[in-house]
Amino acid sequence: MDKHHFLLLSCPAQGHINPTLHLAKLLLRLGVRVTFATFVSGLRRIATLPTIPGLHFASFSDGYDDGNNSNYSMEEMKRVGSQSLSNLLLSLSNERGPVTYLIYGFLLPWAATVAREHGIPSAFLSTQSATAIAVYHRYFKAHDGLFNTELGNSLNISLELPGLPPLKYEDLPSILLPTSPHAWVVPSFQELIQNLEQDPNPCVLINTFNALEEDVIKALGDFMNVVAIGPLMQLDSSISCDLFGRSKDYHPWLNSKPEGSVIYVSFGSLATLQKKQMEEIFHGLMESHRPFLWVIRSMESELEEKMNSSLSEEQGLIVQWCSQVEVLCHQAVGCFLTHCGWNSTMESLVAGVPVVACPQFSDQTTNAKLVEVWGTGVKARANEEGVVEREEIKKCLEMVMEGGEKGDEMRRNANKWKGLAVESMEYGSSGETNLKHFVESLEVRTH
Repeated sequence: MDKHHFLLLSCPAQGHINPTLHLAKLLLRLGVRVTFATFVSGLRRIATLPTIPGLHFASFSDGYDDGNNSNYSMEEMKRVGSQSLSNLLLSLSNERGPVTYLIYGFLLPWAATVAREHGIPSAFLSTQSATAIAVYHRYFKAHDGLFNTELGNSLNISLELPGLPPLKYEDLPSILLPTSPHAWVVPSFQELIQNLEQDPNPCVLINTFNALEEDVIKALGDFMNVVAIGPLMQLDSSISCDLFGRSKDYHPWLNSKPEGSVIYVSFGSLATLQKKQMEEIFHGLMESHRPFLWVIRSMESELEEKMNSSLSEEQGLIVQWCSQVEVLCHQAVGCFLTHCGWNSTMESLVAGVPVVACPQFSDQTTNAKLVEVWGTGVKARANEEGVVEREEIKKCLEMVMEGGEKGDEMRRNANKWKGLAVESMEYGSSGETNLKHFVESLEVRTH
């Protein structure tokens, strides 16, 4: 396998980079050469690159190398990125040997076109669920028009797709809804599905595991080669990288708390909560009368400073960033109040921590539905203004943290999925076996 040289491309977002780095580690273990590349501005933001023996780091331009993306254009990123990636492929060929396979992530579908122009096969790495991919695939290839017609006409639809539980309007990835403020990313998702449709050997590597999404993986297999290679994470942070500086003061605080007593709160690296929602979360946490650790990336506003200054050490701690896997795996943590990004959802499963889901956008709404299907948490319902009120937050936290029947069932389910998730991460696991078979299939194709 050492003749293979994989180039892994990732957007410079926390939820994209870390799974891609873990995939790089798994590929290196299989004996292939690996180069990891992200945007020039993104590579510059990583303060300390993780030490992964044999991994080479590179960068390419998206047209915004100074990091100033206030007027970001997906078309400009595609135009500049395509040329820059083409140049990178040529330079890597001279420096490290020809790239024989390219793996690209979300928002980079044009990379498949560049690879094809260089005679290089490619695969898409999904850092979202197999369920989300199935929904995108159905949406963009709905030749009968049923999907789009239903979305446009009714908020009370219930879509039934192969391998999936019935999905209501509110369960669909928010970018597909007519009211979405993130419609600017839709053409990129559409291009992704079109590329897979045109590829004679369409392949999608997904950060999931067979036991978790078995039915939908099988259903997608009618249209593409689906390779479940997750969970793409590690219980320590040795190969992760942070785009935000970690706070150092939470370890002693966590260590001082009883087992299962702490509510961990984080809304990821992208979501920005409105002031009203921040206030409701704060009061809901305070009224729960349980210690909480809350990650707030920026502490610059008057509201955040006021919240922080009004907290006693017994009530809670607010930090700017932390190692999420490390925190979730700490014995003191008993509940995760989360935006339900896919990485966070997977990490909660691996740690066996039940969740209160407060999805914000994109696939988070779908993940919140899956959490309820798996029985590992509860979705907090927002009011007509899109705000989850303090009473709802308090009610959901009590449901998870109290020793009642529902809370006990969530903890049992969380422990069940933890066992299956950890099993899928072990040496020789289904995910690693699937990846090995995928690489071996490339060997056969090249002969």
